Amino acid sequence: MLNKLREAEEKYLHLEASLSNPAVASDPTRCAQISKEYKTLTPIIEKYRALQRAERDAEGALALLDETSDTELRALANEELRMAREQADALRQELTVLLLPRDPNDEKNVMVEIRAGAGGEEAALFAAVLYRMYTMYATTEGFRTSLLNATPTELGGYRQLAFQIEGDGAYSRFKFESGVHRVQRVPETESQGRIQTSTATVAVLPEAEEVSIEINPADLVFESCKSSGAGGQHINKTESAIRLTHKPTGIVVECQEERSQFKNKDKALKMLRTILYDKKQREQDAAIASDRRQQVGTGDRSERIRTYNYPQGRITDHRIGLTLYSLEKFLNGDIGGMIDALATAETAEKLKWQDNGKA
Repeated sequence: MLNKLREAEEKYLHLEASLSNPAVASDPTRCAQISKEYKTLTPIIEKYRALQRAERDAEGALALLDETSDTELRALANEELRMAREQADALRQELTVLLLPRDPNDEKNVMVEIRAGAGGEEAALFAAVLYRMYTMYATTEGFRTSLLNATPTELGGYRQLAFQIEGDGAYSRFKFESGVHRVQRVPETESQGRIQTSTATVAVLPEAEEVSIEINPADLVFESCKSSGAGGQHINKTESAIRLTHKPTGIVVECQEERSQFKNKDKALKMLRTILYDKKQREQDAAIASDRRQQVGTGDRSERIRTYNYPQGRITDHRIGLTLYSLEKFLNGDIGGMIDALATAETAEKLKWQDNGKA
């Protein structure tokens, strides 16, 4: 670990010097890249330097114990030694976690797709509930959300919708939400009070940068069309909506939420790039041995990850076996505790694999 920390500090100092270089400052792209690396390394270096101070304090206390026979001074030195060693041990544990391999997508913006699954109109209504839950949580975390496209139903649900979440670390918080979400409740249309089980699928895709996925313009087919939806003054008045087809893969994306055709075209391209990036990642993940997949789940959309039980007021995450009895607060965006628990489980699994690799 010490070798890794020394190498990290050398890189940190190099990045620090680069940020003071006028040539770097005049290149916005390079400056942004270096600033991002510098920001990522900063918490590691701060902990490392705190560890060095704690170790120096421990050495100083030991030296004092060797030099003095004064009872009072020895008591103070022993207390300082104990505190310095405890602090050093705690910092080593924190650094072990900070040095774990990071998901390269963690700091990226995300695109979230929600689709109604089994359950007809009830599933579409549940998709709307999930959308509201995620946007409320995103707001509390300081993220920005924007709807990309949606197919609403007459009762206020969604057959499918896609929206973007922007902000540092968005993927690191939302990546655990990919999968099948199951709801158990009495539908408003159910006259006999019978509980119905419905599902919705959620896909969380990290936004691809232009350099990540190259798209040949010759492979694209753009079509303009009228916006569609449940109603509204602007609906079906102008051909501002965009349908984009990627000929090599057959992937089709639509964007209709902006009044400007140009803005819809730009968003549609971002959506396509993100979907292609996700497809590439899934192909790579398929090559990874199944016993090395994280305990919290592969994030596969076919995997049932969570149940929302209205009669009992509970939410159960099946990947980590965690049940919370605060359904109303959860659906109002208070999902941070669940996400923290999933992140902790992911870290524990990474530590386990790291320890097994050393064995």
